[in-house]
Amino acid sequence: MIYTVTLNPALDRTIWVKSIDYDDANRIDKEEKFAGGKGIDVSRVLMNLGVASRALGFLGGYAGMEVEGMLLLEGVYCDFTPIANETRTNVIVHVESTGVQMLLNARGPEIQPAELTAFFKKLESLSDARFVVFSGSLPPGLSPIIYARSIETVKKLGAQVVLDTDGENLRVGITGKPQMIKPNLHELSRLVGRDLQAMADVIAAAEDVRREGVETVLVSMGARGILLVDAKARLLAVPPKVKVVSTVGAGDSAVAGFLYGRLQGMPLEESLRFAVAAGTATTLQPGTAVATREGIEAILPKVEVRDV
Repeated sequence: MIYTVTLNPALDRTIWVKSIDYDDANRIDKEEKFAGGKGIDVSRVLMNLGVASRALGFLGGYAGMEVEGMLLLEGVYCDFTPIANETRTNVIVHVESTGVQMLLNARGPEIQPAELTAFFKKLESLSDARFVVFSGSLPPGLSPIIYARSIETVKKLGAQVVLDTDGENLRVGITGKPQMIKPNLHELSRLVGRDLQAMADVIAAAEDVRREGVETVLVSMGARGILLVDAKARLLAVPPKVKVVSTVGAGDSAVAGFLYGRLQGMPLEESLRFAVAAGTATTLQPGTAVATREGIEAILPKVEVRDV
């Protein structure tokens, strides 16, 4: 079983406007709501690919009920830990006249000690876990050590762990030694403390992280593709040129695509190809919609993979 963990999920409210006029009323042309969160998006893409997963994390209040209801309607199995405080609501604004997308992300609810304990009890029961994906930010007040402790907890059960977060959460999280991390180029730069542009520098940074105990580093680089570095391979998968509609959820879709390949027993090169196809297919979707199987399969033959 694959489990995805989103500790700070959100109800994403996406709105479209023709333009932004400051100090004046702006009419909304269209509005939609989605269940938001990096781990949640991994589960949504896996579901589109026909792979069962279970979404874990914290949900509370009316917004939390909406998130869980939306996921259940999509076919995503939910097992969230209930909390007293309200799940956050994020706002994504698409300005049609300029093509600009604005993200307004809320901090999230505070988690009570008993709620955190209940979450760890749930982690300790995941005896059937094959992969566990920890993604995204932490709710305010939670220490990054939560990620390291969570990773150690599920590794003791025999699970393979993927960590996809940023900043101090990533820096501390890797002390739990996840098998794989999936930073983007900016996140990896922050982790190693230096600007990364040239491919040789990115590879060197990935190797630095591997020396900390991480087996596989996937680095997403937008149109430049995704770099994979592990003990035996240095591969770069490059997507075809596309007209990007939205980048929301692209990295999470790539994680889902890579895990799909691993579950299907694909060679490493093909798993990476699937990761890039899934991430690219999501960039063609509006708002916070994610890749479909048809969209992924249409892009898959156009992804180029080579040794670097």
